[in-house]
Amino acid sequence: MARFRTWVSIAVAGALGLSLAGCSSTGGKRAEDARKAQQAQGKAAVNTPRWTFAMITHSGDGDTFWDIVQNGAKQAAVKDNINFLYSHNDEAQQQAQLVDAAVDKKVDGIIVTLAKPDAMKAAVARAEKAGIPVITVNSGSEESKKFGALTHIGQDETIAGEAVGEELNKRGKKKALCVLHEQGNVGHEQRCAGAKSKFEGTMTNLYVEGTNMPDVQSAIEAKLQSDKSIDSVVTLGAPFAATAVKAKDDAGSKAEIETFDLNEKVAQGLQDGSLGFAVDQQPYLQGYEAVDLLWLYKYNANVLGGGKPVLTGPQIVTKDQAAELEEYAKRGTR
Repeated sequence: MARFRTWVSIAVAGALGLSLAGCSSTGGKRAEDARKAQQAQGKAAVNTPRWTFAMITHSGDGDTFWDIVQNGAKQAAVKDNINFLYSHNDEAQQQAQLVDAAVDKKVDGIIVTLAKPDAMKAAVARAEKAGIPVITVNSGSEESKKFGALTHIGQDETIAGEAVGEELNKRGKKKALCVLHEQGNVGHEQRCAGAKSKFEGTMTNLYVEGTNMPDVQSAIEAKLQSDKSIDSVVTLGAPFAATAVKAKDDAGSKAEIETFDLNEKVAQGLQDGSLGFAVDQQPYLQGYEAVDLLWLYKYNANVLGGGKPVLTGPQIVTKDQAAELEEYAKRGTR
């Protein structure tokens, strides 16, 4: 009788497994994703020491792009049993001081952006002198190796810009405006220069103060009012895309708005046609891989890239992909 009950239990379990397998692939995947996410909350997947990693970026206050980077870094930190510290300052000297502070705390690894590399060079050198491994992320791919970092994770800004220029050509654009919202950011200059190098039309740069959105809007609006032949406006960050759309509408312009980076609003804009395309550099992946690669280096002396950047972009996102990516953007991972 006991043996019979055992076989019945096995049969029921098998039938249940088959019924679950028969669910839609989307529903099953979502359920599995939710289960894994729940399991990951506060639970490490490894038994390595609880090292402390510090990420120091050039982000300003309220920049949602860096929220996505942090989401990736924090998820990897949970998995890798890492104590994760995050700090930021959009002033280069203050960012360098934050790196110095992390060195003084004797952290086990540092992740840093090099938007303004000259100001960061000495701080990075001090970290390396202290024996702290450094990974650069997001900006500074050309300087990363020179500064002695293990590797760089992000998109090549010149290549990303070139992808924009080529996409504008496909769309038949003739005159474009590239809006730079952070003066001195070498990555932004590289994006616009890369786009201009491949664009068969005419592209001009417009410098704005990114911390003042009303001024950003008025500057773009004035440019569009004064030159009706502009048929494309390229912004270099997702928060500026919606502002550019407002400026276009108020100016009575027919220009198409494109943007670097992706978030929920950008995904919605692609779907409703207020935006033409976006360039996704996958910030979640940048944060996640930076922590994971530091852990791999500490645990197993692994280094990826072979002296070259580990690229997370660019990916041109259009209306066709926007609906799927919006779901991920809502949860803060795209």
